[in-house]
Amino acid sequence: MSRGTTFDEVMVGSVRLDGEDVTRRMRMDLSVRADRLMLLHRTTDARLTGRIRIQGVADDPLASGRIEISPLARRRIRYRLTFTAEGRRYRLDGWKSVEPSRPAKSLTVLPFSLFQEDGKRVGEGTLRFPVTTALLPFLASFRFPRPEAADRLLAPRWDGTAGRTEVWYTTVTDPATRTGLWLHHELVAPSDGSPPYAHGWVAVFPPDGPVRHARFGPEEWQPDLHGFRTEHVSAAPRELVGNVGDFSWQLTEHHEDPNPLYTFPRWSWRRELLPAAQILPSPRSSYTGTVVHPGGELRLSGAPGASARIYGHGNARHWAWLHADLGGGDTLEIVAAVSSRKGLDRLPPLVFLRLRKDGETWPRRVERGAFGWAGLGRFEARLGFPVWTVTGRVGERRIQVMVTLPEERTLVLDYTNPDGSTVVCRNSEVADVQVLLEHQRDDTWDTEAQWSLRGTAHAEVGSR
Repeated sequence: MSRGTTFDEVMVGSVRLDGEDVTRRMRMDLSVRADRLMLLHRTTDARLTGRIRIQGVADDPLASGRIEISPLARRRIRYRLTFTAEGRRYRLDGWKSVEPSRPAKSLTVLPFSLFQEDGKRVGEGTLRFPVTTALLPFLASFRFPRPEAADRLLAPRWDGTAGRTEVWYTTVTDPATRTGLWLHHELVAPSDGSPPYAHGWVAVFPPDGPVRHARFGPEEWQPDLHGFRTEHVSAAPRELVGNVGDFSWQLTEHHEDPNPLYTFPRWSWRRELLPAAQILPSPRSSYTGTVVHPGGELRLSGAPGASARIYGHGNARHWAWLHADLGGGDTLEIVAAVSSRKGLDRLPPLVFLRLRKDGETWPRRVERGAFGWAGLGRFEARLGFPVWTVTGRVGERRIQVMVTLPEERTLVLDYTNPDGSTVVCRNSEVADVQVLLEHQRDDTWDTEAQWSLRGTAHAEVGSR
């Protein structure tokens, strides 16, 4: 994958709101990030994040949107941003019209209009790039990063084979309100060779009160080199955007841990030797942006969470999943599953457990905990609802995990496998988890670490 482009830009000026006789001072401090190398002769679409300030009206550090950079092909640089002012959402839309005869002026002046969410125009203004004070910082801010491993792992795996499922999902906890968020994006290629389709859902889990959600699809699958995309929803590197029913969201993702976590053996992801495999391109990420839902607006600023990927033949016969941000950079990921394949469906759940603690991942080989060998022990799971558990040892460590999904704040959804069978998933992004990690010294077990999460664990239980 080629290099990307990032830079920062400042613009200052004024805006006149409809119904007012005065103009208000305005300033935008923006960061631009493109997944491809920006070249002047072609059109580059990039993400915008930053701060918008309007005198006496707005000071929103979580503004976000898109920029279309096309100075030669279309002779314009278009800005589209959403922000909050006085508790209401607004959209800024404007562009610099590039004139070859007047490049300096046309590249530095941005006329724009302001709109409410319903599309009503409510103001207009002009912003300018302050060349004298901002040119050198602007030029110095340019970077051309290579895609991180986490970005590369978001690329679709599906190769056109029938009978496959591919999933991109993100779970987040807002530390300010303790609200949970679940974004699920899925590609299904039916086993009978029917055309593939995309579907998914968004769900908000308040710490008290009912869970709110909306589904999208099934709709036509739109191939994308970088991630998941439909007409109204996308999950791309560093950005999650959607507009579904009464929900809309625009989030940027920052990878806090650059080392991917292979919940299943690495070879199972690369070679498709197991019925399915799951990975976390970054086991710890932070999210900034907004989620508008029927209960109000969720504003995230550095909220912890993670995005994960699944690829395989469909859902297991029974399964459980946990993602727990344990704090201090530590993360616990568990998938426990009973295969739906004939013969394998009679076996007890296989447990794939990965604990990243103090920068190290245990077990070093995930196969040890799932299958057990050489007398080193294995993990066992008791799957149930609202409580499921995992216990066991590998080497000189043993672990006990108890996961509790609050019944009143658990979302129950059904969906369809590639073979046409249906599954039911019970999910809560405000689950509780108790973890005890012990270390063997001679004939005794000493407590190495203990964690207790109340309402911040992400968990689910499912079955056919």
